[in-house]
Amino acid sequence: MTTQVIVLNGGSSSGKSGISRCLQAVLPEPWLALSVDTLVDAMPPVNSGIEFASDGGVHVGEGFRTMEAAWMAGVAAMARAGARIIIDDVFLGGAASQQRWQKALDGLYVLWVGVRCDSEVAAGREIARGDRARGMAASQAELAHQDVHYDLEVDTTRTESMACARTIAAYLDR
Repeated sequence: MTTQVIVLNGGSSSGKSGISRCLQAVLPEPWLALSVDTLVDAMPPVNSGIEFASDGGVHVGEGFRTMEAAWMAGVAAMARAGARIIIDDVFLGGAASQQRWQKALDGLYVLWVGVRCDSEVAAGREIARGDRARGMAASQAELAHQDVHYDLEVDTTRTESMACARTIAAYLDR
C-alpha cells in the first residue's frame, strides 16, 4: 500500500519543519507540507483557546480543540482526495494527540515518525530562531513522545534534516 500521510511528531525546535522541506525535495512525488504552526498562525490573536506562557508552556482549551478538529478533518479530506500530506505537529497531549490524528486519518495509510532531539540542542535552536518563548523546546522534548507509537524514529541531535529525510524516504521504499 502507498503511504498517503507522513506524520512528524516532536517537540518545538526538534527539526520537523526542516525534515518536512527535505522530504519534499527527496520524495519522487509531490507532497504538501502542513504544520500545526499554520493552524496556530491562522487563529485569531485573542480568544483562540491557546495560550503561550512566558516559561515556554503551551495551554490549549476547548476553542482550540474545536478548530484543531476541523483542521485535522480538512487535512484528512485532502489526503482522501489524492494529495500526499506531510504533517508537522507537536503532540502536547502525547498519546491523546496521536489518537485525535488516528481518528481523523482513519482509513488512510499513515507513516508515524518520531522526531527526537536532545533538549539542550533543541533549546539552543530555539534561542537561534528567536520566535519561540524560551523553555518551550526543553519542556516539549520528551512530553511530545509520551506513550506515542511510531513506525520510525529519527534523531536530529547530531543528524541533519536531509539525512533524516533520506532515512524516512528509504523506509517508504522498502
